[in-house]
Amino acid sequence: MPVSALPQLANALMISIEELLGETTQNKNNKRGPAPKLQKQVEIISQLPKTKQKLATDLLDAIIQQS
Repeated sequence: MPVSALPQLANALMISIEELLGETTQNKNNKRGPAPKLQKQVEIISQLPKTKQKLATDLLDAIIQQS
């Protein structure tokens, strides 16, 4: 996944970039993170080829814009 996509992904998951990278020192009870299933899916998507990653982020963007 390109580094330039991290802000957009963090925004879609409603977490900070630091949390996305696992570099947070905040108490986990202060902010709800992604559901375990969603987090696992994001990890899997990050291993896909760039074209499939773009497709996944485009789909997420479309869903978020509809909300």
